[in-house]
Amino acid sequence: MASVGVLFLVADLIQRTLVAGFARAMPSRRGKLLAKWQRALARAVLRIVGSVGGAHIDPLPSIPGQQGVLIFMNHQSLLDIPLVVAAMKGEFPLIVTRQLYSRKIPLISHMVRLYRYPLVNPGATTRASIAGLRDQASSTRQPLVIFPEGHRTRDGKIRPFRTLGLKTVLAARPWTVYVVVADGFWRCARLPDFIRNVSSVRGRVEVRGPFQAPPPGSELGPFAREVREHMCEMLDQMRESATS
Repeated sequence: MASVGVLFLVADLIQRTLVAGFARAMPSRRGKLLAKWQRALARAVLRIVGSVGGAHIDPLPSIPGQQGVLIFMNHQSLLDIPLVVAAMKGEFPLIVTRQLYSRKIPLISHMVRLYRYPLVNPGATTRASIAGLRDQASSTRQPLVIFPEGHRTRDGKIRPFRTLGLKTVLAARPWTVYVVVADGFWRCARLPDFIRNVSSVRGRVEVRGPFQAPPPGSELGPFAREVREHMCEMLDQMRESATS
């Protein structure tokens, strides 16, 4: 944890000065610069978690990162975002993020603003916030990552989806959807859990797709249920293979 903390403090300084400065000075190269920085940070975190923390993470799959791609991922731990970012190829992803993470967290809060992550506030959803999420989802050139459960699970199972933000994103544009499931990380759901249990992590990430989401204006409930069924099936298969 100390190693990750040092990384965050040093990276926060570099990000606020060099990365943000170059991104402003060279707008034509902003996307490539931010993609390299985002992935470098994700890989650094995972490398520390493995080499210092003692976690074992299987080789990550390759997830296409391009305009019009929407990633559904289950939410098990503090490592979910580094995992999906490190697995992405192409453009850097935008992460649909809870608004509380946009303030007072070294590195993360500034990254939320620098990368212009879409913000949601599950406890105080307003028409303006939903409209903002819809507008950003419809216009972005970046792939989008959403955690449809909304919160990290305490037992690793797939929780029911929170449908308001999910349907808002799905209705914004035509999407090519990939389903990503991580397992073996749920004992690191919170910071105290991470400190106690990181050395026992034996994690895997798998991807399934592509799927074509229904066009805007269609009924979205059946597709959301189908995605959740895929995620539950993938999780069951991953756990069966881990115990066989």
